[in-house]
Amino acid sequence: MKKITVYSKPNCMQCNFTKKFLDEHKIAYTAYDVQEDQSALARVQELGFQSLPVIEIDGEDAFFGFRPDKLEQLA
Repeated sequence: MKKITVYSKPNCMQCNFTKKFLDEHKIAYTAYDVQEDQSALARVQELGFQSLPVIEIDGEDAFFGFRPDKLEQLA
């Protein structure tokens, strides 16, 4: 099973859609709130993103936004 990390923030619709999709498809992931966790924010910036959510999947390029096309590949 690939490790999946979701970087998000409260009241972010795309973040909520991403986590809801993963939950509904019973895909395990770890979520970090970039407003609460400075190291998570630093990781998002290190990856070069300025929009949320940012999704990291082992062995794949990180991406941002609600991307059902990419998430479907995990289901």
